[in-house]
Amino acid sequence: MNNSTFPQLMAPLDLGFTTLRNRVIMGSMHTGLEDRFYNYGKLAAYFRERARGGVGLIVTGGISPNRRGWLLPFGGTLNWLGDVWNHRRLTSAVHQEGGKILMQILHAGRYGYQPFVVSASNIKSPISPFKPRALTERGIERTILDYVRCAKLAKRAGYDGIEIMGSEGYLLNQFLCARTNLRQDRWGGAIENRMRLAVEIVRRIRAALGLDFIIMYRHSLLDLVDGGNSWDEVVTVARALEQAGVTILSTGYGWHEARVPTIVTSVPRAAFSSVAGRLRQAVSIPVVASNRINTPQQAERILADGDADLVSMARPFLADPEFVVKAASGRSDEINTCIACNQACLDHTFANRRASCLVNPRAAHETELVYRKTARRQRVAVVGAGPAGLSAASVAAECGHEVSLFDASDRIGGQFKIAMQIPGKEEFAETLRYFARRLELAKVQLELGQRVTRAQLLARGFDHVIVATGIVPRAPRIPGIEHPKVLSYLDVLQRKAQVGRRVAIIGAGGIGFDVGEYLLHNPKLTLPEPLEHWLADWGVDLAGSGNGGLVAPIPAQPVRQIYLLQRKSSKVGAGLGKTSGWVHRATLQRKGVEMLAGVEYHQIDDQGLHITLNGQPRLLEVDHVVICAGQDSLAELMPAEHDKSARGPRFHVIGGAKLAAELDAKRAIREGALLAAAL
Repeated sequence: MNNSTFPQLMAPLDLGFTTLRNRVIMGSMHTGLEDRFYNYGKLAAYFRERARGGVGLIVTGGISPNRRGWLLPFGGTLNWLGDVWNHRRLTSAVHQEGGKILMQILHAGRYGYQPFVVSASNIKSPISPFKPRALTERGIERTILDYVRCAKLAKRAGYDGIEIMGSEGYLLNQFLCARTNLRQDRWGGAIENRMRLAVEIVRRIRAALGLDFIIMYRHSLLDLVDGGNSWDEVVTVARALEQAGVTILSTGYGWHEARVPTIVTSVPRAAFSSVAGRLRQAVSIPVVASNRINTPQQAERILADGDADLVSMARPFLADPEFVVKAASGRSDEINTCIACNQACLDHTFANRRASCLVNPRAAHETELVYRKTARRQRVAVVGAGPAGLSAASVAAECGHEVSLFDASDRIGGQFKIAMQIPGKEEFAETLRYFARRLELAKVQLELGQRVTRAQLLARGFDHVIVATGIVPRAPRIPGIEHPKVLSYLDVLQRKAQVGRRVAIIGAGGIGFDVGEYLLHNPKLTLPEPLEHWLADWGVDLAGSGNGGLVAPIPAQPVRQIYLLQRKSSKVGAGLGKTSGWVHRATLQRKGVEMLAGVEYHQIDDQGLHITLNGQPRLLEVDHVVICAGQDSLAELMPAEHDKSARGPRFHVIGGAKLAAELDAKRAIREGALLAAAL
């Protein structure tokens, strides 16, 4: 697979004993299907679709070498011969499509959510309720043997190799860093001792399995935690791993407990690729670039600049299993780009739910959500070109129906047109670019710039009408709500109303946080902000001079004084995403936003916003009050139950028009796809 547009990316890589068909790796993602043997048929279909899509090398989600290494109770484990048959379903599916697949061996160490956790020392993790037991010498030796046994079984199962997870703060990373390794024996102290476990595991696996087996090691280049390794220590470990027999060095950044984001959408694209480039100069085996790489153009640039030999893109293959074949055939404009929202992938994983993808609800549901060509072509009207309507219209057309898509706006996008204006959410524009192309290819008839009525829809003779008209902002009952200083979030984000330097935001859900970030952004800076601004803001030293790459942050000066308020007494932002909510809270806190919970609103007047907080009256002397206090469904096109005619079209309602409790693009896109596939 090769083309002139991406010659580096599509070039084969000769490893001596085997050849990868291109330089693209589908990195490890835990879907939840790995943990139950009865889901391996679904997992095989998931991997088959990505191998058919052209990816050169696939890495499975984490599989534990023993019970103590479980991430979750009864998690995916490969430690006896009976497990091999299920894994052969995965390897066979990938090999039949011409791909190669590695099994990731992941020992969670102190990150395990189960009572058997072990680590280098008995230091509790901030993200697990269980305190680990420090491994004894005998326990370390047994762990090494378990890794070797797991690798042997992986080879018997047909895997082309393994990836050893040594990054993100899991067991081997815990041994590598003084932060969690306080041992005084030969497994602790100097880096030569701290790296002994990782090096010995690699050495023994290579000795047991020979030279014709891929061993990829995921190495932490920047730990981004206090007590993390310096760059010199990182290179020392990498060279020792190379000598021990590693085939490929993959790269990881940040522990799960780190207070620096590494993969959310606000992280600049390819923020860490130069670090992989520095490692590549220090070793002689292939090095993989990773983290926030989501387009073929970006991947090609990394390879052309000499920063890596391969590029790992994990979540982009949730978003689009045909990423590689589309790029190789000159159709990169058809790629469904990962927007790094984490809402259906990592948020699901950490909630012990099956992972999927906000922009592609078929991900990890390939056997359940199937877009089959219809035997009976029907005329379908979709009203509303937001996420729900775009999903429904495109799937219905791809299934063979004749689809008309209506929207009062002259552009598609709905709430995504607003979201893409928020600093750090520029990626949302990629989803609209993708849907626009998808509608064009599926020959959906666009009827924009007009507000269609029910009578007009009935007169057109549609078989189905899908109402995806979204929401309208809700105005809370506060005296003075009509005051000129009161704005809705649509006034601010859509109508570009002028906003003063002192602002109160009523409502601390996702929209309230978005408005806060929008109003804090310095308009003199372009979006997305340059990498150097992001690095300074979060205190990241890409040179890794010491302390795991952390330095004192230098946050940008806020351009406004902002109060973020909610009636509920719970923690402000508690309803935000599990893996990204803390980033939004930290961003606002660093820029001086005062977050207030348990607020009673009394009046808005010329003085500002009058509230009661903790039983005490308080006046917020603000120039404007922005209302982000929820929304109501806009479903006026839906007929009343008694008005439904047996001869008229069937009406359906999806997305915000169905439920407006909190704007939820994940649910909206999935509802649209499910409904359209079932027509």
